[in-house]
Amino acid sequence: MQDNIEIEAKILNVNKKDIENKLKLLNAKKIIDDDVNALYFDYKDNSLRKNGKILRLRTIGNKAFLTLKHSILKRDEHVKVREEYEIKVSSFNVTKKILELLGLSVWLNIKKHRTSYVLNGVHFEIDKYEGQYDYIPTFLEIEAGSSAVVYKYAQLLGFDKKDCKPWTLRDLIEYYKPGGKS
Repeated sequence: MQDNIEIEAKILNVNKKDIENKLKLLNAKKIIDDDVNALYFDYKDNSLRKNGKILRLRTIGNKAFLTLKHSILKRDEHVKVREEYEIKVSSFNVTKKILELLGLSVWLNIKKHRTSYVLNGVHFEIDKYEGQYDYIPTFLEIEAGSSAVVYKYAQLLGFDKKDCKPWTLRDLIEYYKPGGKS
């Protein structure tokens, strides 16, 4: 896996307890079980999003991270591949203030509960949104060094390649919004 390349797929509407039991049987290690608060920033003209960039400041428990995701390099039927740059920041509030002073403002605020496991360098994120997006069912995200590895672990957890979605947060919101396609 190249540094700063994210290869991932989402599997929709999963049973958290079942997934955790299967991950434990595979000897995956739980690394996170905490709340996540994510603020998404852009300029007034939406120039970041228009240019395929996402700037996110988030907390996971008591740690804060600033992340830039850049244009989807590859998006096929089942996985997405993007550049991702993330740093740990010492202060969520100070970083937020710096971004605002640079002319950025929050366009989206997401709250969710995340349970994360890791196994052989593969990350498994079980997410459940809270607040305004709590209508989105629990989903699993698998991130690995290649699409083949994503599919391998999806299969080990009882899913097929066709269950894997290359979806972004916006895709989830659109798909599950009340009156949507779900």
